[in-house]
Amino acid sequence: MKAWQLSENGEPQDVLRLDEVADPRPGEGQLVVRVLATPVNFPDVLLCRGQYQIKPPLPFTPGVELCGEVVEVGEGVTGFAPGDRVLGSAALPTGGFAELALMDAPRTFPAPESLSDAEAASLFIGYQTGHFGLHRRAGLREGETLLVHAAAGGVGSAAVQLGKAAGAKVIGVVGGPKKAEVAKELGADLVVDRQSEDFVPIVKEFTGGKGADVVYDPVGGDTYARSTKCIAFEGRILIIGFAGGTIPTPGLNHALIKNYSIVGLHWGLYNERNPQLVVDTHRELARLADEGLIRPLISERLPLDAVADGVRRVGEGSTVGRVVYDRSV
Repeated sequence: MKAWQLSENGEPQDVLRLDEVADPRPGEGQLVVRVLATPVNFPDVLLCRGQYQIKPPLPFTPGVELCGEVVEVGEGVTGFAPGDRVLGSAALPTGGFAELALMDAPRTFPAPESLSDAEAASLFIGYQTGHFGLHRRAGLREGETLLVHAAAGGVGSAAVQLGKAAGAKVIGVVGGPKKAEVAKELGADLVVDRQSEDFVPIVKEFTGGKGADVVYDPVGGDTYARSTKCIAFEGRILIIGFAGGTIPTPGLNHALIKNYSIVGLHWGLYNERNPQLVVDTHRELARLADEGLIRPLISERLPLDAVADGVRRVGEGSTVGRVVYDRSV
């Protein structure tokens, strides 16, 4: 089969190579799937750079989530059969940027019929993260104000849709006019272009001086620092990631004075510590998708030979929505 592999770490465009490799065979509890679609996630960029918390042995194929058709099931796998359309995590080092991939059965779920292959492939990590963050960690309530940073990106666009589905007022912060249009299309009640506007006074004005009840921050750095200036009393700042490249150092005295919470989310740990919550969340996300309340924003569908460039552009932050390797292209 053909698969993108890296034998050394570096920038995606420099280290990824499309090679011919042996077809994978399933281990115990695993499935082999024919890859139908694989979105590019920021962790794929970090995997290439050697900066992700998981470091598969070299060489390996990135692509951390996917939608696929089951080809073969390994020993001990129940509930799946060849021909099933599924979504979930790829079992690295045999990731989704390939013609075939491995998946672990506990992290594999039925793909909703209401979604295309590219959409279904994008329903897992970003939407699970958003749902766990907004509901389990931050306790977002109907009528509250949610501030979403990087609102036109893969993770941010999911949070905007989930916030609206929960009945919140959503403010989306983006970088550039094109991304502002995307955030509006996603349903954000107010969109702020950080390249030309300061979101702090705009959030205060929109909320009548109260501030945002929940901040969804996958960026970090100065974005986090400025979010503390427009967080509401008893608000919650969700720490999702550090795509901006800088890990902030919170001023805990400020959190004390304003009575807000700094809430961390490492969604991957739930797969190990309470996998039933992930199963339940998938069912809820599938329901929301079937009812048309959420739908992954697919901005680009790429053939297999264009994956490396797609990973590069996601790493540069120049894309909107989800950039997806789609087998049908």
